[in-house]
Amino acid sequence: MAGIITTLLTDASAVTADLSSFRSLTDHPLFESGTNRINKRRLFFSKGDSFFPIRSMQNTQTGVAASTNGHFNADRVKSTVEVLDSGALGQVKVNSSRRRKTKIVCTIGPSTSSREMIWKLAEAGMNVARLNMSHGDHTSHQKTIDLVKEYNAQFEDKVIAIMLDTKGPEVRSGDVPRPIQLKEGQEFNFTIKRGVSTENTVSVNYDDFVNDVEAGDILLVDGGMMSLAVKSKTKDLVTCVVVDGGELKSRRHLNVRGKSATLPSITDKDWEDIKFGVDNQVDFYAVSFVKDAKVVHELKDYLKGCNADIHVIVKIESADSIPNLHSIISASDGAMVARGDLGAELPIEEVPLLQEDIIRRCRDMHKPVIVATNMLESMINHPTPTRAEVSDIAIAVREGADAVMLSGETAHGNYPIKAVKVMHTVALRTELSLPVSVMPPARFNAHKGVLLQSHMGEMFAFHSTTMANTLDTPVLVFTRTGSMAVLLSHYRPSSSIFAFTNEERIKQKLALYQGVIPIYMQFSDDAEETFSRALKLLMDKNLVTEGESVILVQSGAQPIWREESTHHIQVRKVEP
Repeated sequence: MAGIITTLLTDASAVTADLSSFRSLTDHPLFESGTNRINKRRLFFSKGDSFFPIRSMQNTQTGVAASTNGHFNADRVKSTVEVLDSGALGQVKVNSSRRRKTKIVCTIGPSTSSREMIWKLAEAGMNVARLNMSHGDHTSHQKTIDLVKEYNAQFEDKVIAIMLDTKGPEVRSGDVPRPIQLKEGQEFNFTIKRGVSTENTVSVNYDDFVNDVEAGDILLVDGGMMSLAVKSKTKDLVTCVVVDGGELKSRRHLNVRGKSATLPSITDKDWEDIKFGVDNQVDFYAVSFVKDAKVVHELKDYLKGCNADIHVIVKIESADSIPNLHSIISASDGAMVARGDLGAELPIEEVPLLQEDIIRRCRDMHKPVIVATNMLESMINHPTPTRAEVSDIAIAVREGADAVMLSGETAHGNYPIKAVKVMHTVALRTELSLPVSVMPPARFNAHKGVLLQSHMGEMFAFHSTTMANTLDTPVLVFTRTGSMAVLLSHYRPSSSIFAFTNEERIKQKLALYQGVIPIYMQFSDDAEETFSRALKLLMDKNLVTEGESVILVQSGAQPIWREESTHHIQVRKVEP
């Protein structure tokens, strides 16, 4: 192997046993220091001719500073937030050497469907390209798929996954020749007769609409932009009183507060779109309005019959899904917190609590979770976000989401690239403030201090993360199934997880997992030769530097270069 790496540690059991005995890494003597003297200085952010002070901290000695969010390394704050030189007085930037771990899902639409824009989105931070099947046709989505695959073919260490988002059983109002102004207190009607459009009556596209609503129900238009109270109904007409008025345009989304439409979660159109996804080997389906696990099993059986390796992400967005959360997420490969319809069908104050609960459930089950809807809504029309939107991204990151999503911001917004850059910067800055700590595996036996043999991979992921956090080094894992990379992502090491795989499909899927940088590379029969090539690739791409240490993990569902009963953690130094 001619000097590309030097083995520093081959048996890590003693080190990891010592480290894992501490509640948090900051309790370990390695992190002890005297009193931290924090010097505060002023930074200034410029906007026009005005300057606004920003408080910064500089630690006068290495150590741990206290924060209301837990312990954090003060040296990291110094290294990631800095004042630019005098030529750019007053600006603040985030150090570009730090890699963001939270992934970004971008919806592709008219604003971003060109080759140039997809490349720009990828370079700005897009990790997953979302195809919204509620808009566009197969021809336009085929173009996007082909462009994303063209981009992926150019890089070993960069990848954009493809997510097909089904339309689902949406209830919408009919077409109107011109917007109808609804005023508070006026009566307005919805009819199941097709093609009706007058000043006080429009059609709906759902024949059972009359049966699903009752007098006293609250009907929400466009997720609550307008609301109407149901007054009465006949066999084909629902009469309402406008509560909150506004402008009713064509094909507006309709919800009944606290109720879900009695429609199948996967419609005939959805099945056509799913087949389109199979033919094009997309990586994920985001299935709309999933109410129970039966829908997930039905889709997975179909995919198995097609021999299609596509993961199913369930969208939690209907009132009926909440009682079945555990079984739905268990049956799926991940979840999306679709807050728009969720906040329309349920009281809006419940949405933040449900978001946190869904993220926690997914984390516990080692499933990826996406937070979606309205994250940077104002950037559809404005070049800067609201401060509440910035906080929204930060909260999703702090709660442990694997990914955050942009919808209209990148599909039809005026500032798609700026929106991705804002999301990237906010997510990265938030990640750098998070406490460094690792919780033992949930199945850890506190009395015996060991895991069952069947969970050996999980134990090694835990100890690998503990070591990586202690030594501040990235983790390298070699995987054919992705399982070990997923376990490592679950424990959220503070540095990157470089997941080398010789399977293109696995590389694509790992693009959604927090902290994982999937890299395609053919494996040789010789382990040391493969390790050497991997480290050389990382050095060539400036992903690791000479003299840096890395954690190398050999564990997981399928043994590579090891006996099935043998697992390894090594610390290696990168050498030229």
